[in-house]
Amino acid sequence: MTINCIAVDDEPLALNIIKEYSGKLSLLNLVKTFDNAIEVIDFLKTSQVELMFLDIKMEELTGIQLLKVLTNRPKVILTTAYDSYAIKSYELDVTDYLLKPFSFERFTKAVNKACDQIILEKGSQPAHTGAQNDISTPGEDYFFVKTEFRLQKINFSDIQYIEGQGDYQAIVTNKGKIMTLQNFAKLEGSLPANAFIRVHKSYIVSLRQIEKIERNRIRIGEKSIPISETYKVRFFQVLEQKGLL
Repeated sequence: MTINCIAVDDEPLALNIIKEYSGKLSLLNLVKTFDNAIEVIDFLKTSQVELMFLDIKMEELTGIQLLKVLTNRPKVILTTAYDSYAIKSYELDVTDYLLKPFSFERFTKAVNKACDQIILEKGSQPAHTGAQNDISTPGEDYFFVKTEFRLQKINFSDIQYIEGQGDYQAIVTNKGKIMTLQNFAKLEGSLPANAFIRVHKSYIVSLRQIEKIERNRIRIGEKSIPISETYKVRFFQVLEQKGLL
């Protein structure tokens, strides 16, 4: 899965930081940057954008004013040096609120949150990244992952959970564990959104493989997996939407 995004900020340094951070995340495709909000209105009428990084305080048209005039807007992550707008951001139903200067880790957390929302809204459609050098998604029931010197076919129904382990990701299946260097975000985007969910920065679980949920932990076989605060609300929302609660 690749997310087309834009950045809107009248500070060149702020735009450069977003360019730098976006370049480190393979799931982001930074289509264009803007130093004023007025140009964004026409651009969004003709371009497919799923995520917008938006500064609040700008001349001519502020970020808040832009949000009020957009009718079909993408997911929005506000970026600002002023914490006084936090409450206002929630009223405008934005995805996240980044207070400048923000770290790459905080930026990544906001992007992951937006990605989760985009995948969820796509419903039952599998969110595939398409063919990559190290991953292939030729069918709806399986995909291929590069491990060691081969491409390994993995059935989605066999996957129990995926655990991030530094540079490697461990795909734990009913048949054993498969290690891959595949990017964690790309790996997540290759899974059917209606069957898998991220519950922690290091864990993606198969909904059908969950045996027990107790005290913010998921039990799959002998493995106890934590549900972090970042993903807790969405996890239980998905369970409720599927009628599992």
